[in-house]
Amino acid sequence: MADCPFYRPAVKNERSLYTLLVPRVSDEHLAARRQQILDAARRCFLRDGFHNTSMQDVIAEAGLSVGAVYRYFPSKNDLITSIAQSVIGGADEVFAELVAVEPPLPLVEALDRALSYVDTQAGPDGVLPLAIQVWSETQRDPALAEFVKATYAGFRRHFAALVRRAQQVGEVPADADPEAVGAALFALVPGYFMQRILTGAPDRHTYLAGVRTLLARPAR
Repeated sequence: MADCPFYRPAVKNERSLYTLLVPRVSDEHLAARRQQILDAARRCFLRDGFHNTSMQDVIAEAGLSVGAVYRYFPSKNDLITSIAQSVIGGADEVFAELVAVEPPLPLVEALDRALSYVDTQAGPDGVLPLAIQVWSETQRDPALAEFVKATYAGFRRHFAALVRRAQQVGEVPADADPEAVGAALFALVPGYFMQRILTGAPDRHTYLAGVRTLLARPAR
């Protein structure tokens, strides 16, 4: 056929019947389908844990075909990594917003806002119950461990920035190491939500009362 002078190969250009009849899938549709799969995976992981959940479980929960799910997530590890990113990413946004507040927040107030975020995400529909599983998974998955390590380093930088701003207004001594103080301040956040998730206590107000006592400067 190619040697025939009347032969003309079909070309699927923008004006061809093919492109007119086959609708393009929008970016919004692709994003919604991906989120549908992530939501299904999150429900499975919360209910059964990472290692008791199979890809078939996620596929059934999502109500999609095998091919549709594997198109977005070729393996369960890809799903776990994406879930970890969603768990941690929200906290990073909250901490960055705390640093940007004008005028600078007193450190205990900044901590209070961070813990308020923990409270909103610590329930059965929140993302933080998965955080404990993410921590555990870092012992088995080196790539996930590197991601979590880098992300938590970013958290500490946010809290060091809060301390530097506190130094500017005289709340923290000028000669204090902001990296060290920021790391100690940040440690109060996972310490709080780990206790809340594992034991249901203490409540935020009790916890902050203890923090205020610890941070109070003795009268001279």
